[in-house]
Amino acid sequence: MAQRSAIDRMYSFFAVVRDPRRQHPTTLHTLETILTITILATIGGAQNGGEIAHWGQAKAAWLAELLDLPQGIPSHETLGRVFAVLDPESLPQALVRWRKALADLSQESVAREGKTMRRSLARADGQGPMHVVHAWASAQALVLAQFKVDAKPHAITALPAWLRRRNLAGAVVTIEAMGCQVEIARQIRAQGADDVLSFQENQPRLYRDGDDLCTWLRGAHHRDQSVACGRADQGDGGHGRIETRRV
Repeated sequence: MAQRSAIDRMYSFFAVVRDPRRQHPTTLHTLETILTITILATIGGAQNGGEIAHWGQAKAAWLAELLDLPQGIPSHETLGRVFAVLDPESLPQALVRWRKALADLSQESVAREGKTMRRSLARADGQGPMHVVHAWASAQALVLAQFKVDAKPHAITALPAWLRRRNLAGAVVTIEAMGCQVEIARQIRAQGADDVLSFQENQPRLYRDGDDLCTWLRGAHHRDQSVACGRADQGDGGHGRIETRRV
């Protein structure tokens, strides 16, 4: 009963997703069944329709206690057909609302990062590569939001809009160098959060001031051990390169 109640609470966030299929005797599976199995299977590590259907078959007895399954587990063909016709806006919005409910951002770290999608350089519409911006709740290892922007500069405009829709009171927001902007920092502070912003040499005056400050702190620390000047180093390898991070 407790598990069924938890499933009902989870699905309440997805009630806004409209089922575009005509209700017909050949419609064997409800949208609730398809979305719930997909979400649970994805949490369990499934990455495509075939793996979702396979996971559902393996867990069929348990799922039957949580869902009405008169026609059994949907096939991967059924999953593909349904997701192909779902509203591409309402489903991601429902996912964001659910993930936001899972993540208590109070005294939390929220990281923002943009990525250029691999092999998206050639676009039929003549546009440049695709960029995706992620918001990440660090403690829960949970993606709070993910959205596409047409070009990197657009991520700077997308960021304030996303921040305005979030309750950030008590959070610590970290952003990569692309979001190191005065107005973004002011907005984060105005919403009751703290910020940790990265900057690079493409902001030469700020970079020089930061470098001078670090040099001064190191000298002051050597002269007076009461002056705090801690340092942490981390290194790893991947994607054909070795990365060293120094704070």
